[in-house]
Amino acid sequence: MPTRYPLVGLPADTHESHGFLYHSLGDKYVRALAEVANVTPVMIPSIAEVMDLDGLLSHLDGVLMTGAISNVHPPHYGEQPSADHEPYDHRRDAMTLALIRAVVDRGMPLFCICRGFQELNVAMGGTLETELQRGHGRLDHRAPKSDDVNVRYAPSHDIAITSGGMLERILGKTETRVNSIHRQGVRHLAPGLVAEATAPDGIIEAVSVKGARAFAFGTQWHPEFRAGENPDSVKLFTAFGDAVRAHARQRLEKRLAPSVA
Repeated sequence: MPTRYPLVGLPADTHESHGFLYHSLGDKYVRALAEVANVTPVMIPSIAEVMDLDGLLSHLDGVLMTGAISNVHPPHYGEQPSADHEPYDHRRDAMTLALIRAVVDRGMPLFCICRGFQELNVAMGGTLETELQRGHGRLDHRAPKSDDVNVRYAPSHDIAITSGGMLERILGKTETRVNSIHRQGVRHLAPGLVAEATAPDGIIEAVSVKGARAFAFGTQWHPEFRAGENPDSVKLFTAFGDAVRAHARQRLEKRLAPSVA
């Protein structure tokens, strides 16, 4: 009998083409899950208006929030929208902000990357800042202009890792070098989150959820890019995969436990 890998859901981005709406996922995220975390990726369509979140999550063992071209719509964190905040994906917002809160409430493993990292901060009550490179003393966190993905996703700046935090325990070090493909970041950190790493200009690069019952973590950078070739990414996705498998075992044990009359 083949081994059953636990299921990890990923919310879909949406876009319209030729009069039709499409739901999609980036290949690098699903490959990092399947090839490094050793779990089975499953797309969650962004149809919040008809989605039963409790029913959905009862079938999953973890959730990965992906990066995206779009940004969280500013009214979700109390700001007025402008051209600097675009583009948007309102269908994804409607799904992901509710999904994150439900996953955290359930104590399920959660890994949030780039847009997902920003969604986590907004869902937990934080705010975002746009066009970081315009701020005094700020780095340019945007990707280099190149058609070569290896150039765009190459490591570009160091991060300082919080001593004694979750990221230090996973990576076993207090600094590392990461890629940078974003122009927005955390302005005010949500009260339910802990900063796990910062860039040289003070921008928060990683967070964890306070008091989480399972792996609940986010990175502003993209560890999923060629994850199997990057030792830090291997450690992160392995830690997430281990948490997902532990959650799956707990669910199985609960189902098999004899009921008390």
